Amino acid sequence: MIDFLVPASTAGRALPLMPLTPKALAGWLAGAGGPHRGWVEGAGFKAASDQILLLPGPDGVGGALVGLGDDPPGPWAFGGLPMSLPEGTTWSLDGEAAGALIGDAVLGFALGGYRYAQFRAPRRAPARLAVPESAAVGPARAAAEATFLVRDLINHPASLLGPAELAEEVARLADAHGAQFRLSGGSGLEAAYPTVAMVGRGSARAPRVAELSWSGAGKDAPLVALCGKGVCFDTGGYDLKPSSNMLRMKKDMGGAAIAMGLARMIMQAKLPIRLRLLIGAVENSIGAHAMRPLDVVRTRKGLTVEVTNTDAEGRLVLCDLLADADADRPAVLMDFATLTGAARVALGPDLPALFCTHDALAESLLLAGRDQDDPCWRLPLWPGYGKWMEGKVSDLVNSSSRPMAGSITAALFLQRFVSPQTHWAHFDVYAWNDSDRPGRPEGGEAQAMRACFGALAQRFGA
Repeated sequence: MIDFLVPASTAGRALPLMPLTPKALAGWLAGAGGPHRGWVEGAGFKAASDQILLLPGPDGVGGALVGLGDDPPGPWAFGGLPMSLPEGTTWSLDGEAAGALIGDAVLGFALGGYRYAQFRAPRRAPARLAVPESAAVGPARAAAEATFLVRDLINHPASLLGPAELAEEVARLADAHGAQFRLSGGSGLEAAYPTVAMVGRGSARAPRVAELSWSGAGKDAPLVALCGKGVCFDTGGYDLKPSSNMLRMKKDMGGAAIAMGLARMIMQAKLPIRLRLLIGAVENSIGAHAMRPLDVVRTRKGLTVEVTNTDAEGRLVLCDLLADADADRPAVLMDFATLTGAARVALGPDLPALFCTHDALAESLLLAGRDQDDPCWRLPLWPGYGKWMEGKVSDLVNSSSRPMAGSITAALFLQRFVSPQTHWAHFDVYAWNDSDRPGRPEGGEAQAMRACFGALAQRFGA
């Protein structure tokens, strides 16, 4: 639970929080008393986006105005409030637009109040928001709670979150929602998921595959399968990363965290589907048993892969998971991975790259991303580049020798493990905020999660 979101019925005295567009500000000023009008005009408040103005009251602060700007506000208009409004205060959304904005306000306020506090107490507590009973509040709170889970997992240092601990988090998620849990490790992992085992064999912390299965609407309900890359730390293996590139590699399990957050949202909303979640939990290290350049592995699907780059390990983690999930003929198959730097070169840190084999599914994800303020951008599965991933001593190589289209060739590699008829979406995510912004503090981020939930809810019915 998010303790700074408090039920309005038990919040006690709450100060009014007035969200205003520049156009609405003119009407508010016309009805405001002289002192308030003079205060607002003298402070230069124009209701611009991210602008906040405290109003005086008889005993101190009497309220606040929040600028929404001219564009549709979305949750980020409220993301700066928890740490900008006075500590210890409680606020209630007020004004004509309050009802329409409550979902965005709850989500943005919650996400803005998040801080990773495992090793140091936050410098201050967030202000509190009094949350009314509203149909929009439940989904917003659920999305925020799932985001907190994802951010916490990504922000944990690798010393606290290795393959075993990540698998335990999947078990905890399954237990919380009455789902089944299965763990594969040791010789069983070698047989069932040989590429996952290969990536993780150089680490003293053994690799695992954690599986969650949930039947929200019986055995005949459509199946949604989610796969997540859970590389808890990535040195690059023998193709060792430079220190600057290794600095944030605790976040290389971000795809797994996002898949887990999405699974949580699906189960909490009780979508009428069956759900299967597969997490490949490994550490890519150098060691006596680590995979070497030009090693060859036979995958779960039977295709052979030559390792041309030990730092292209994420696709090796995912390919066996995808082959397993695809064999169940899911209605939708999604995977999430911090897979390539090329996707960041193309789209930057804020836009996850989407690759999809089904146009209607892709359009639903893009539309939901816009609706949920959780955007992604579609890149092509350009078949002409597929030959770049063909091997000379194996069926495939795990990394093309050409210095172009790296995110596309990675996606084309994964596509070889998915049946042509499967509705498959692959997300190449950054899963990180490089700096603080309203609602998006520096650190781990749940990119594309809300977009995927919105599209699935629309398709299968919330």
